[in-house]
Amino acid sequence: MAITLPDARQLSDEVLDALRLRALRGCELGFTEADVADLLGVSRETVCRWWSAYAAGGVNALPGDRPGRPLGSGRLLSDDHAAVVQQLVRTTVPDDHGIAAPLWTRRAVRELIQQVCGVDLAIRTVGLYLQRWGFAPKRPARRSRDQDPDEVAEWFDEIYPAIAARAADEGAEIHWCDEVGVAADEVPARGYAPEGQPPILDVSGPHVRANQISTITNDGTIRFMTYTQTMTAALFLVFLDRLLRSTTGKLFLIVDRLSAHQTPAVLTWVEAHQDRIEVFLLPRYAPERNPVEYLNHDLKGQVNASGLPHTTSEVRSRIQTFMRKLLHLPEHVMSYFQHPCAQYASAINV
Repeated sequence: MAITLPDARQLSDEVLDALRLRALRGCELGFTEADVADLLGVSRETVCRWWSAYAAGGVNALPGDRPGRPLGSGRLLSDDHAAVVQQLVRTTVPDDHGIAAPLWTRRAVRELIQQVCGVDLAIRTVGLYLQRWGFAPKRPARRSRDQDPDEVAEWFDEIYPAIAARAADEGAEIHWCDEVGVAADEVPARGYAPEGQPPILDVSGPHVRANQISTITNDGTIRFMTYTQTMTAALFLVFLDRLLRSTTGKLFLIVDRLSAHQTPAVLTWVEAHQDRIEVFLLPRYAPERNPVEYLNHDLKGQVNASGLPHTTSEVRSRIQTFMRKLLHLPEHVMSYFQHPCAQYASAINV
């Protein structure tokens, strides 16, 4: 295994002085400048410069500057250009600049640099710049292009604060609700295999799946029901009835705008039980604002982690096992409210 020497430009002045003396001693002993340079981790030109200065004026004539070119010199992008590119990558998307890419990749940043700076960089060089600037490739958070920013802002600024304030005044408990489907062949992980030979995964048929509807509160309470059919108004009412029977006091239920949540039958039932429950709708196309979304991600990552199930009943059983564990882990349930998109819902505990 080869030993990597530290960059001589990063050494202290005292260490550099000692390094120069060792280089001179090596040359006096008959080693070539190239051998001394390799041994000490500096360039041959640096050793030659030290030896020439020593031969002309002794130790006191040795230059005090650091070996190599100054750190940061020789870069193809100026500091000003680098600052502009970093700001654009942080605050814009490729489409804003007519670049055909959904996200900032090395190739997209290369095109941006060509546009803004007039400099053509190699893809590898672009990657080095991005790494130096503190950028790393990450899986994107998805957001629907149909989402209305004004509607989301109204939810944050007006609607949810009013719901939370009412809940505190009336002693109601806020439950966040969502559905999720889990397929038997859903595998979020990767597996190791020899290069050029992708791993083979034996999966069940496309219809081996089960579903769940659940609610969570920001103090760690959880309620759930599994099912195999499509969510309908009738099934939603079954869950609401069970939810009321499993709790005391009044509930404020926050759900998305699934059609099954808004049918006349559901509205009539809720009105008939308004002393126990009120239902509020999240902004359209904004699932990331619902803390249950992060429970669902957790569930999907765990259900198939120990091997793929073969039947719908096995999928359903694994969902139930995971959720029953959560019943005894309120701190874990509360952690779903710490996601940046859902943290607003943890601010007021009711």
